Amino acid sequence: MPPSYIVDMDGVIYHGHRLIPGVLDFLERLRRGGHKFLFLTNNSQWTPRDLSHRLSQIGIDVDESSFHTSALATADFLHRQKPGGTAYVIGGAGLTHALYSVGYTLTEHKPDYVVVGDTRSYDFEKIERASRLVAGGARFVATNLDLTGPSEQGIQPACGALVAPIELVTGRKPYFVGKPNPLMMRTALRKLDAHSADSFMVGDRMDTDILAGTEAGMRTILVLSGVSSRETVEQYPFRPTFIFENVGEIPVESLT
Repeated sequence: MPPSYIVDMDGVIYHGHRLIPGVLDFLERLRRGGHKFLFLTNNSQWTPRDLSHRLSQIGIDVDESSFHTSALATADFLHRQKPGGTAYVIGGAGLTHALYSVGYTLTEHKPDYVVVGDTRSYDFEKIERASRLVAGGARFVATNLDLTGPSEQGIQPACGALVAPIELVTGRKPYFVGKPNPLMMRTALRKLDAHSADSFMVGDRMDTDILAGTEAGMRTILVLSGVSSRETVEQYPFRPTFIFENVGEIPVESLT
């Protein structure tokens, strides 16, 4: 069986609305070689349908089943922890849809969990309500610990920044499901029906992609088309299995 690939998106596949050189050739070689692959993102705001549409606009046609997000990983985690539970949610459509899909009820009345994800809809009232619910005993979960995310205008606050006020008010730290938590990688591998030892994690960040892949027992590929550089690699006690300039340089046919 050819190795499977879990591929980060921003900085690996595209920058904003621009494809990174070599991406289409990389995906064609994966398909031609019979490699199973999955796109992975820590951004919990978007549904797989949203992501499929976004990629189609820049020339990549993939089904919505080809995506795994921190929202889906969070929903899977909560379903395994407490099937049919309840949650108060601060987050976008990707998170609310994922929770509905596993049978969760969204409520402000004595929820089992307070769940925070990426969103542009965030205000004092939501911070206040979430803080009171967490202080009152609701378990605190967040989709990912990224403090910032990319946008066309520059950086923007991400989930890790949004949970900070609630954490400071309550003194309770959330459990983060997304990268670098290897739990997200394991849910992605289950979705692919692949084993970690026979899979590659492809990413542009040492502190999330490569760390998560390493801790999940996968081989890792760092591409230099995004955040981390060769100099960055030297700052960490762990190393990627391979380093390439971009995904177009990955020799899919010879990596077994």
